[in-house]
Amino acid sequence: MALRNAVMAALLEGEASGYDLARSFDASVADFWMATPQQLYRELERMATEGLVQARMVEQEKRPNKRLFSLTDTGRRALYAFTAAPPRPGAMREELMVQVQAADVGDTGAVREAVAERMAWARGKIARYERLRDRLLDGRSEEDHLARAERVGPYLTLMRGLEFERENLRWGERVLDVLSRRTPSRADAEQG
Repeated sequence: MALRNAVMAALLEGEASGYDLARSFDASVADFWMATPQQLYRELERMATEGLVQARMVEQEKRPNKRLFSLTDTGRRALYAFTAAPPRPGAMREELMVQVQAADVGDTGAVREAVAERMAWARGKIARYERLRDRLLDGRSEEDHLARAERVGPYLTLMRGLEFERENLRWGERVLDVLSRRTPSRADAEQG
């Protein structure tokens, strides 16, 4: 998937500056699409040149002026075409998986620490996602939101992000349990 598709999907929420989009990416799509602010700014410039987005300058007092980007009709048609095409299957590329696979011959303690760190990261993301869910629901039930919200896509992807991180926790707990039972402690190893 091209970054432009993720940017166009984010702009469905309305006009945004590059800074706003970077924050939005961190809060809403970081679980399935990563981009640095520099990548976003470069992509926005290319998209503006291609007519997918338009920019307007907003003058600000006591702050630098900012450019706000919005989706054009051409951008909406391009996003529609993207949603109409079948997606390519995703693939997991994660360094931690390679470390766990090699744990039998590697530094098992370091692998366990890495898994525990990933679990802490997942807990933090779950907490952020739950706060975002509460803001999106705004006191409504999930079913009411899904039936009546103006846009349902952000909530559906949020649900996936929550389940992904919850599964990361379950997997991490299992890995830690298995490795701790298979790997003697250093004290045991030194005595043996």
